[in-house]
Amino acid sequence: MNEVKQPKKPLIFYYVVMLMVLGVFNFLAMPWLMERQIQEVDYGTFMSMTEQKDIGQVDVQQNQIVFTNKEGSKVYKTGLMDDPGRTERLYAAGAVFSSEIVEETSPLLSVILSWILPLVLFVAIGQVLSRKMMDKMGGPNAMSFNMGKSNAKVYVKSSDGISFADVEGVDEAEESLAEIVDYLHDPGKYTQIGATMPKGVLLVGPPGTGKTMLAKAVAGEANVPFFSMSGSEFVEMFVGMGASKVRDLFKQAKEKAPCIVFIDEIDAIGQKRNTGGGMGGNDEREQTLNQLLTEMDGFEGNSGVMILAATNRPESLDPALTRPGRFDRRVPVELPDLEGREKILKVHAKKVKLAEDVDFKTIARMASGASGAELANIVNEAALRAVRDGRKFATQADMEESIEVVIAGYQKKNAILTDKEKMAVAYHEIGHALVAALQTHSAPVQKITIVPRTSGALGYTMQVEEGNHYLMTREEIENKIATYTGGRAAEEVALGSVSTGASNDIEQATKLARAMISRYGMSEEFDMVALETVTNQYLGGDASLACSAETQTRIDQLVVELVKKQHNKARQLLLDNREKLEELSRYLYERETITGEEFMNILNG
Repeated sequence: MNEVKQPKKPLIFYYVVMLMVLGVFNFLAMPWLMERQIQEVDYGTFMSMTEQKDIGQVDVQQNQIVFTNKEGSKVYKTGLMDDPGRTERLYAAGAVFSSEIVEETSPLLSVILSWILPLVLFVAIGQVLSRKMMDKMGGPNAMSFNMGKSNAKVYVKSSDGISFADVEGVDEAEESLAEIVDYLHDPGKYTQIGATMPKGVLLVGPPGTGKTMLAKAVAGEANVPFFSMSGSEFVEMFVGMGASKVRDLFKQAKEKAPCIVFIDEIDAIGQKRNTGGGMGGNDEREQTLNQLLTEMDGFEGNSGVMILAATNRPESLDPALTRPGRFDRRVPVELPDLEGREKILKVHAKKVKLAEDVDFKTIARMASGASGAELANIVNEAALRAVRDGRKFATQADMEESIEVVIAGYQKKNAILTDKEKMAVAYHEIGHALVAALQTHSAPVQKITIVPRTSGALGYTMQVEEGNHYLMTREEIENKIATYTGGRAAEEVALGSVSTGASNDIEQATKLARAMISRYGMSEEFDMVALETVTNQYLGGDASLACSAETQTRIDQLVVELVKKQHNKARQLLLDNREKLEELSRYLYERETITGEEFMNILNG
């Protein structure tokens, strides 16, 4: 879709033009007009007027003589001649020598040129600017500075417009939106049976999953105008301007129907209204929301205007906005699965040159949990790495390294670890990998490295699931907690001391253990009781406990017991395989980075 941009010139442009016109006039026109009042005569006339004592003021210049008559009412000029007695004759004639002869002898013309004409120009240009501002504001009743207009970006279909073929990994969302496209193409078959399409479709999902791109694809497939506007653009400093923008947007949409109106991040204006708390509930945001609700109610079911909106926080929207009759349909746009990630990688790979041996399935498995935007970034990072290395195409190694860049950052080349620290990091990472490999239901180890990264990690162990994994059993979660504690356990077994390197592992293990007890109902004591509520599920999933202080204390005790149990299990596994721990740690210390295949070969002897 190509955006239709209206050419706009800032106010400073018109002021600069005005100053330039006045400057040209002052430097060119005024001297020309004034010079027309000076009469040029021959030198004989000058001598004759001198003899007749009809000279008032005189200015002898380098190449001419400027003089006035006795009354000073006329100004003359003549050429400069070699005349030795000229000065004495002028004194005798009563002439006054002056270098400031007034060239403009008409006071009326001077006033007109100096005051009246510039003032007329200023007033005229001011009137033009005032009319332009009024037009932009929506009429003479608007306040100022274009606040009444929606400023929505308008897109029309182009030869390289976005279609459903450009959007991968969200098949279910595409199927739901395909019906909208069909309605815009042929609304007759729906009205014939008495059906009406939803007035609004709400796209919800994590950031970067392609909600905005899906909306543009709907407009591209339907070949209709597409109005795009962010929710934050409705909110203004002056009360009433947001509501005015909503009215203007829907007015434009009705004029261009059939069309699609897309409001991105609608939670900026669609949040739940106050229920009496705070200093009054009728603020600017609520007025904007009320106007939006009114406009959506005013739409006829078959008006040909479809409202699409996107948000990461659907739980924060006002119930009046999400009820049937307004946003009738909610379309989840979730993170892509394994097959979806592979398709997305292939779509973005069309834009870059890749080696023939690139395995998109392996890359998709390594990028588990990545959004569409992150996958696009992975492909771009691979292309950038190839350019830095002087190659004309990206390889499998570039793609794998780009995943590590997205996950852990770039390699920190200026971070030099001591031999003792480097060995401690090697034990720590092998501890993670060894505990994961010795347990059942653990994801295979893909790569182990002790190269420091810009994210602050001194090393990491990458585990890759074989396929899609939607459910986790209690045993799998416990094994995962044990894997998190494997790094600290390896330090205890091999070095007899602990370091600060396990801080992130401790955080992740504690979070999982608490979720098992308070959210997943995996404790014998509390059984299937929800003790925790999750908010912002698409923005990190913040959780808050919903229980008494005594229950919170008991939850803390159970979390400590669970993590401690898995920590002891990990320590025992490493004690039972002490020789492998030493052998693998020395090998990693020497190589700094090893693959999962190398790790398993040494582990299996």
